[in-house]
Amino acid sequence: MFDRFRRFLLAPLAAALISLSPALAAPPLPALQESTFWQHEVDNGDLPPVAERLPETPLVVDLKSRGRTAGVQGGVLHTMVSRSKDIRQMVVYGYARLIGYDQNYKLVPDLLLDFESDQDKVFTLHLRPGHRWSDGAPFTSEDFRYWWEKVANNKLLSPAGPPDFLRVEGQMPTVTFPDETTVVFAWDNPNPNFLASLAQARPPFIYRPANFLKPYHADTADPAELAARVEDARVKSWAALHNKLDNMYKFDNHELPTLQPWINASSGKKIRYNFVRNPYYHRIDPNGVQLPYIDVVEMEIVSAGLIAARANAGEADLQARGLDFRDISMLRKGEADGSDYKTYLWGNAVASQIAIYPNLNYEDDVWRAVLRDVRVRRALSLAIDRKTINKALYFNLAKPGAMTVLPQSPFFKQANRDAWATLDPDTANSLLDEAGLDKRGSDGIRLLPDGRPMEIVIETAGERQEVENALQIITDDWRNIGVKLVMRPLDRDILRNRVYAGTSMCAVWFGWDNGIPQPYTSPAYVAPRQQEFFSWPKWGQYYQTNGAAGEPPDMPEAIRLMELAHDWDLATSQEQRSAIWAEMLGIHADQVFAIGTLAEAPQPVVVNNALRNVPEKALWAWDPGAHFGIHRIDEFYFDPDRRN
Repeated sequence: MFDRFRRFLLAPLAAALISLSPALAAPPLPALQESTFWQHEVDNGDLPPVAERLPETPLVVDLKSRGRTAGVQGGVLHTMVSRSKDIRQMVVYGYARLIGYDQNYKLVPDLLLDFESDQDKVFTLHLRPGHRWSDGAPFTSEDFRYWWEKVANNKLLSPAGPPDFLRVEGQMPTVTFPDETTVVFAWDNPNPNFLASLAQARPPFIYRPANFLKPYHADTADPAELAARVEDARVKSWAALHNKLDNMYKFDNHELPTLQPWINASSGKKIRYNFVRNPYYHRIDPNGVQLPYIDVVEMEIVSAGLIAARANAGEADLQARGLDFRDISMLRKGEADGSDYKTYLWGNAVASQIAIYPNLNYEDDVWRAVLRDVRVRRALSLAIDRKTINKALYFNLAKPGAMTVLPQSPFFKQANRDAWATLDPDTANSLLDEAGLDKRGSDGIRLLPDGRPMEIVIETAGERQEVENALQIITDDWRNIGVKLVMRPLDRDILRNRVYAGTSMCAVWFGWDNGIPQPYTSPAYVAPRQQEFFSWPKWGQYYQTNGAAGEPPDMPEAIRLMELAHDWDLATSQEQRSAIWAEMLGIHADQVFAIGTLAEAPQPVVVNNALRNVPEKALWAWDPGAHFGIHRIDEFYFDPDRRN
């Protein structure tokens, strides 16, 4: 069944053989086991044996300390996503990073052999000798050099310059390449967020497959050949072609080499995408078996509303994306009816299951002034009956409260969770009266200073029924204090674009992705540094573009958050960084920049009964965690005695 995958991958793998040098080939390792999936290519001489495909020092995973068993290679894992663009989840789930989080959320080398930090100012990255891309080309410092010199600092490819996490006190690093396995990033001031940025669910990719991309770059390609490639691709310029091919995170260019555990083996748009094992993957188990254990991941595009039903029917071997708390009863019924899976209930690391974001940068001047009045935001929060939402939607299994960090974070304070989050319509009414919204229309709805009714339009992505159900409850709650709620479902991308443009009054989304920050976690996402925080998109744009777009923060509390985030960047001790976090979270609790509802609702995870090494209890987290990534999906395997 895998012949078409092999034909698809055979050409670049065969070409890679030509470039193999005995001096760079990894020496044979004891007890290495060849993959049956690639055995035919090895036997035909189209692919080197596993001992020559691995780095000289592969990463030997520690299964025993995590209570896991050594597995066997083979099998096809079926999972689902709701959009073609979400095949990028394979980069998230695969979680091959230069540096990644282990199960205890400590940063450890992964693709890197090792790293060194000198006072958070100079970082020396050591690559694994003999490490190779999925097409067999060497993975060396040249790939970092190419990215730094030819991509990040090329105005045609990167108009905004290198990514912002590299900017410290307005300065970019000095990047050097002492030898083919060493890369050095150096700043005059500390950059304590550098390593954690490399471990993100969506990593910055400070390297590129230079061998693959050089023929498409004006600085390195033959001009005539490049012009022909541009013409064949029907794009406007070599830069447009380069950007089209260079999709490390999107994972939609099947020709682009990767370091992830699986390779995209599907070209064009499909209903089913297949990802096959990377023959040059750098991790092995203690028995010398190259990971990943699973040969093929089949990712099917399914309507969001059908994912739970398809999982209920046993059509997914591993599924959490697209499943909500409300799906648990259906999934449990599927188990009872004989579908061959179990439903695990993992913890959820988002700061709030449902959070309402008043847009402080809304384009309407009158509404902007209203939403910027902290009394209004506090009143709206106090009017929400969180206990009813919890009972109706989460069977009282979630934790009602304002949006703040979770108990797993050392910065958790119950006072922050309770702040302005206890049902109190009398106080809410008083606060709105004090804010000058004491006049009402004949229907009881309060009037704005210009006489318009106080109708708050909340836009949603229309993807989670629980959001719409919660907003129905909140509609009645707010009506009791003279505020009308109007819900407007939109496509996710349209919603984001409207928020970023300032044309959305309020939006609803999850709370902070990272609800479990530690002292080493940058507080950038709780300061107005990112447009992705829907309450201040324009402030975030201003920071992200160095003032080229958006507008500077002009509220004292927001300015203080920016000062504190900067103080964290320069802090030299864990105590200083912890104190900064505490003050920033206190500001959020007091100012109610986002209105949280509930947190810690369980996340259902459907697991085929034959699938092994999947933790029964774990945390479903975007960052840090990369959803399945931190739990090392490449170590999951099918028990051959249980597989149908």
